[in-house]
Amino acid sequence: MGHSLGLAAYLALSKQLTQVADRALSRRLKSGKEHPERVTERRGIASVPRPDGPLIWFHAASVGESLSLMELIDRLIEERPEVHVLITTGTRTSAELLTKRMPDQTIHQFAPVDALPYVRAFLDHWKPDMAIWTESELWPTMITQTHARAIPMMLINARMSQKSHEGWRWLPAFAASLLNRFDKILVQDEQTAFFLRRLGASRWRIRLNGSLKQSTGALPHDEGERTRLAEMLDNRPVWLAASTHEGEEQLCAQAHQRLRRSAHRLLLIIAPRHPERGPKIAEALRKSGWKVSLRSEGGEPGQEVDIYVADTMGEMGLWYRLAPISFLGGSLVPIGGHNPFEPAALGSSILHGPHVDSAREVYERLQEAGGARLVQDAETLAGAATDLLEPHKAADMAMAAWEVSSTGAEATDQAVALLVETLDSTGAT
Repeated sequence: MGHSLGLAAYLALSKQLTQVADRALSRRLKSGKEHPERVTERRGIASVPRPDGPLIWFHAASVGESLSLMELIDRLIEERPEVHVLITTGTRTSAELLTKRMPDQTIHQFAPVDALPYVRAFLDHWKPDMAIWTESELWPTMITQTHARAIPMMLINARMSQKSHEGWRWLPAFAASLLNRFDKILVQDEQTAFFLRRLGASRWRIRLNGSLKQSTGALPHDEGERTRLAEMLDNRPVWLAASTHEGEEQLCAQAHQRLRRSAHRLLLIIAPRHPERGPKIAEALRKSGWKVSLRSEGGEPGQEVDIYVADTMGEMGLWYRLAPISFLGGSLVPIGGHNPFEPAALGSSILHGPHVDSAREVYERLQEAGGARLVQDAETLAGAATDLLEPHKAADMAMAAWEVSSTGAEATDQAVALLVETLDSTGAT
């Protein structure tokens, strides 16, 4: 397959990128964004041997993308016990979470920087029998080098927003050259399928499959810790602000002030999207007069605490189980929203703002079913949450959300079937 002029120029540049990449990695290392003992993985140097037998490589950009793969990988290993799985991601946060969630036959490595020497070193070592990209992170050198080695390639859980589509439309030949290197493209929705076709992806490659995040299993939790905290709360009413971003914590605090007029014992748990922001959030809330406890410092949600800042990794399953009402962040500020199926699967009703472009179709389905409610600001958030403080209303809404989330198993079933079929066709043993 040929290259567009834009892709050819990019690939020519990627041969010379090692020095630039090394300087960038050095800066990231100093700022704590790279793992000091594993930074060589970003240069394609593996930290562990390749296991014997078939190896399927999954690449996921973010925490959400990587976690959405867990159910799929579990099912794949169940179907083909001889298979090993390699997952690559680009962030320390995703690596920490995956370490806790991965099956035994799964290896995590940091993705190589998209410079030709580093990508070649990565592929020379791992020699995957199949390569799977998730959602929308498409690194040109990685894709073209994998395709050049005749490794079957798929793009799964593909999603493209209007904004991303408009950006790619300036480089249609570049986009088509990348997309048509995938054997199959499994898309989440009709809009993505339409956008990919407009960018030049062959129609026969595209298959509407639904969202894997919808069929992700319930987030894990420590049941002993849940029991301990529930006893500490002693039937105290709780609501959760989950995956919040800068600007949303103050809006939630304003809503909390209104809510406490009708529920004076009410506790707000804030679980920021980026836990390292926890101390800053707590300091700002204290300056506003709130009694705040910070989990990363060993704080507890005692009866005297107004707001509990849960600034830890890997505990969202715990907070969703404790809170019957969840506001999902990244939606009152223009971030794009976050995965609503996580609270839906755990019996928490869902409130969200208008900025949910990353999964607008899903949020609309939840709203139509009565499983989610749109709010616009602190005042409407307080009003919606006040209504849901009546237990039967929160329970009805949570049940509606659960029913929508429980219909997604078919997406995983179809993806697993296609992966097994493709693996069998390669003759990998």
